[in-house]
Amino acid sequence: MSHADASRLVLAIDIGATSIKMADVTMSGVVVSAVRRRSTPYPCSPERLTEWLLGRMASRAIPRVGIGFPGDFRDGVVRAPGNLSRVKGRGTPVNPELDSAWRGFPLQEQLRDQSGLDVRVVNDAAMAARGCITGTGRELVLTLGTGFGVALAIDGQLTPIPDYGQQLFDDQRTFDATFGETARALDERRWSSEVRQVIARFAAEYEATVIHLAGGNSQRLRAREMTPAASQLSIHGNRAPLLGAARLFADEPPR
Repeated sequence: MSHADASRLVLAIDIGATSIKMADVTMSGVVVSAVRRRSTPYPCSPERLTEWLLGRMASRAIPRVGIGFPGDFRDGVVRAPGNLSRVKGRGTPVNPELDSAWRGFPLQEQLRDQSGLDVRVVNDAAMAARGCITGTGRELVLTLGTGFGVALAIDGQLTPIPDYGQQLFDDQRTFDATFGETARALDERRWSSEVRQVIARFAAEYEATVIHLAGGNSQRLRAREMTPAASQLSIHGNRAPLLGAARLFADEPPR
C-alpha cells in the first residue's frame, strides 16, 4: 500500500470482549483489505490495550483510526469498561483494580497523543449504528455478538441512551449474559426467542420505525421472524462497525 493510498483510508478497529476486528476502509466505507481478527488481550488493563492498539496503528501507517469500545464511552473517556475489566473476558470474575483503572481513562486522548494520528473512539454499538442508519426516522440498532449493545438515532443523529450490557434483563441475567454468544451456543432456540422479545420491547420503548441488527450473531436470524409490528427491520452482520468507523470521519475535523 503506497503512502498516497494510505492517506485516503481509515483504519477501522472494532474491540470486542473475545476478539478485535480490524480492516482498512475507504472514506466511503468500502473495505479494501482482509478483515483481520486478533484475540482481545487479557488481563486487559488500559495500558496494555493502549500499547496493543498503538502497535497495530503503527504497522498500517493510516492517518485516520476509528475505534469501537465495548463499554460505556463518552466524550473521549471510558465511563465503564464492560467485559474488559474481567480477569479473562466475559464469563470470568471482574477484577476490581482493573475496573477502577478503566473508569475515567482518557483512551482517545492517549491514542492521539502517542500516535500523532486522528483517532476517534466511540462506544461499539454507536459505531455499528453509524454503519447501519439511513438518516430517516427513529432508527434502533441492536448489536449481537459476544455481548449486547443498543444505539438510537433520530433523523441520522445518535441520541444518548443507557449502556445496557451489564444491566439486568430479568431477575438474574444481564443483557450481555442473555443475548451474548454463550447464551446462543447453549440454547439457540431460547436465545432467538428472547432476541425477538427484546426487539419488541425496545422498539416500543424508543418508538422505533426502523430496526437494524448488527454483529456476527445477527446473521443467524431471519428478518421476517424478528420484525415487530409497525417497524421495518434489516440485518447487517459484522461489516456495520467497519463502515461506521469510516463515517466517524464524514465531517473530517478534528485532527
